[in-house]
Amino acid sequence: MSKDTLIIAGKRKTSVAKATIMNGKGRVLINNVPYQNFDFFKRLQLDEPIELTKKTLGNFDFDILVNVHGGGSESRIEASRLAIARALVNFTKSAELKKVFIRYDKNLLIADTRRKEAYKPGDSKARRKRQKSFR
Repeated sequence: MSKDTLIIAGKRKTSVAKATIMNGKGRVLINNVPYQNFDFFKRLQLDEPIELTKKTLGNFDFDILVNVHGGGSESRIEASRLAIARALVNFTKSAELKKVFIRYDKNLLIADTRRKEAYKPGDSKARRKRQKSFR
């Protein structure tokens, strides 16, 4: 691993994404698939940190390789988005980019720690209670 390469992680629920960033031509691969091949809304979510970086720094000459596993498809996208944004801020060392990300959406840099609520004993779901029948 060379000096101009950085690995940053992002988590969401049970998904873990590790982003490797280096100087390059502006490619973003998620599990070796270009993010442009994803569904429209998933692509929009992944595009947010990239477009904000282009507007703030004026260019996007980084290659980002993201390896993500665990969880569902939506939490994988959110973990990847978090890892990409963190990698961009740490690699460029730009305080202005960090401010832009936080102003746009703080979940670009700060992990969402919410988890699924645990099931309670004797009940079928986390909050649903047993019905009473007074017959």
